[in-house]
Amino acid sequence: MTAMPVAGAEEVRAAMEYYARQGWTDGLPVVPVTGSYLAEFLATTDRDPEEVLFALPHLDRRCTVRLAAINAAMAGCLPAYFPVVLAAWEAIGREPQLKCGVWQSTAGTAPLLVVNGPVRDRIGLNSRGDVFGSGFRANATIGRAVRLAAINVFGLRPHLLDQATQGTPARFSACIAENEEDSPWEPLHCEHGFDPADSVVTALVIRSCLHVESRHTGSPEQLALDLAGSLRRTGALVHETGSALVVLGPEHAAAFGAAGWSKDDLRRFLHDHAVNSRAELAAVGKDAVSRNGRHRLPADHPDAITDRYGLSATPHRVPALASPEAVVIAVAGADNAGVSTILETFAPHTGPLPTARIRVPA
Repeated sequence: MTAMPVAGAEEVRAAMEYYARQGWTDGLPVVPVTGSYLAEFLATTDRDPEEVLFALPHLDRRCTVRLAAINAAMAGCLPAYFPVVLAAWEAIGREPQLKCGVWQSTAGTAPLLVVNGPVRDRIGLNSRGDVFGSGFRANATIGRAVRLAAINVFGLRPHLLDQATQGTPARFSACIAENEEDSPWEPLHCEHGFDPADSVVTALVIRSCLHVESRHTGSPEQLALDLAGSLRRTGALVHETGSALVVLGPEHAAAFGAAGWSKDDLRRFLHDHAVNSRAELAAVGKDAVSRNGRHRLPADHPDAITDRYGLSATPHRVPALASPEAVVIAVAGADNAGVSTILETFAPHTGPLPTARIRVPA
């Protein structure tokens, strides 16, 4: 049997530098990909390597299974992660905002992947401490696989097709798993019709992450008011109304669960209390909306019209959220402090969440 040739450290480093000179990176080193290594990724799926997973028609570019595999390998994924990457692209394709130019938005949006089900343990996805941070290969590289494909397949490079004004760290990688074991409620995927034994990826478009720390109380009303106060911040109100993914730390989730609150109870409370007065909006020049885009404007702007709440019975109360359903709730993080995170999402979800089941060939 003939031994396979082994590349030396100098050759590997030269390949990495070559990739960097071609602009095939996100600024960090990438893994050089050989044909045999690519084959290991493609062996984890029975899908045709030339099947189109996702397309941006306005750019006339398409991501195939093969291209997704190349970028997953470059991102540092193990082959066992690739079914999750494929499901991520399926879920991304079901998110209306991601089918258009939001990838190029000046707001610097990024896809966030939330993973549920047994795959979390099988490949070592982090759902607990430092869930939005570093230290876990599966989380870091699965999210990075999507960003590298955005760069290398769709040409979304900063200063060129990518028009982000400041961007966000999530544009390197944004992938978390839900801490189902420490949640008082059914997991996110079961809430949306999947079986607990299913492994599922949900894709959302996020613009910002806001840290919410409330260690001082176990009162569900006080906790919910703290969250609502964060959700209604005027700096986030670009459109007529907003939406959010609220990722509760286990301690906060437990406080709501112990008090008998359901996810729907919390959603309704947040919608009803994440409210600004007309005077507060006027103070920052956001008391009206544009005639066409429904972006917030000063009332004296020539394109301004009254927002949807201006003719209501209580026109001085302006909800920051489109509806209770505009709030998606998940649980993640360690059970060691009263910390949660609000992620501002790009647009409310009026229908099913963009999800996809992770498929592993028999």
